[in-house]
Amino acid sequence: MTLFDRVKKLSDDQGKSLKTVALELGFGENSIYGWKTKNPGIDKLKAVADYFGVTTDYLLGREVQSSPDWATEDDKIDLDKWLQSNVPMGFQGMDMDDETKIKVRAFLEGVFWEDKQKHLNDDNKK
Repeated sequence: MTLFDRVKKLSDDQGKSLKTVALELGFGENSIYGWKTKNPGIDKLKAVADYFGVTTDYLLGREVQSSPDWATEDDKIDLDKWLQSNVPMGFQGMDMDDETKIKVRAFLEGVFWEDKQKHLNDDNKK
């Protein structure tokens, strides 16, 4: 994954366009798109890292982002344990029964498996 790809993913995760991010940081509206072919200066790299709450090393692909800087161990949720709990769950006003919990768990397993495979492939390309 490139620097541009990481910034794009962080932006997408926050529901913001790259243009919006660039303008909020005081950059030219298309400046981040230029990072597809050339690297930004350290000042812009640092500004983007601070904006998203990640390290410059993460943006440069030198470390894996585990959690946002503000997250504590108490903020993390083990989805498997959560789905197996007796806590009443719902989605958009609909109750989630045990059968639906099983389907959600299976879906999440697939999503996490695909993500793990993608990261393994990215690591093998280096």
